[in-house]
Amino acid sequence: MAQPTLFPESGFRRLRLDIAYDGTNFYGWGAQPDRRTIQDLIEEAISRISRTDVESIVAGRTDAGVHATGQVVHVDLPDAMFEGDLTYKDLRYKLNRILDEDVRIMDISDAPEGFHARFSALRRYYTYKIIDNNDVVPPQSRYNVASWYRPLDVDRMNEASKLVLGHHDFAAFCKFRQGGTTIRSLEKYEWVRDKDGVLVADVVADAFCYSMVRNLVGAVVCVADGRKDPSWMAELLANKERVSDSLVFPARGLTLYRVDYPSDDQLLERAKRTIAKREI
Repeated sequence: MAQPTLFPESGFRRLRLDIAYDGTNFYGWGAQPDRRTIQDLIEEAISRISRTDVESIVAGRTDAGVHATGQVVHVDLPDAMFEGDLTYKDLRYKLNRILDEDVRIMDISDAPEGFHARFSALRRYYTYKIIDNNDVVPPQSRYNVASWYRPLDVDRMNEASKLVLGHHDFAAFCKFRQGGTTIRSLEKYEWVRDKDGVLVADVVADAFCYSMVRNLVGAVVCVADGRKDPSWMAELLANKERVSDSLVFPARGLTLYRVDYPSDDQLLERAKRTIAKREI
């Protein structure tokens, strides 16, 4: 892997972009030939205005169909772009005029020195929503909530979720990727049933590997509908026994809603530590 660029080149400035998108009709964040991705749309829009090639770095590479309300990206743009009267608010307006309506730039700001959207991040926050017991999914919710035909016990969900908290090798809950690590720190995994009866998970970790949240959801559902005992979650984790793809829940219920960063004086040190390979 190429060495990450922790500082912009001379004559460039690093900007932080806060982004939201409906992932339904995207093949995920990462650029892919002949497929519609958020990265491609964002970079194409910025390049049209900056008249230069742009590479965006994202905090969390969401999978196909996954949504975001709090995604964070950084880009390095020429200082010359802003020598006139172009403000960041103007730039946001112009980008959103170019972009399709299912992706929006919510804010643009100067990135602090040493900021790297991916490697400076401390943790990512996801939510997952399920309507259980074969209840009706309202039309307005059909793209951001999953459905399940059996009733789910929220207490059993939380009992099982607690068993995988901590710093572990999550190989059982991640799709294998060559050269990648499956070691993560899962800080929070909790379920509540909201006022509308929707089951909502709050899932927080330093980072997530490919398909990790949807695997964790599928495994907990097996406990919540009575097919498995809560201890099965701990056994999967310890044995690194890959969860069957048939248990992976759909992307539509998953949303990235926040990314945490350290104080400005700790950004660079955090990035350097993150780049180093995780060890258990």
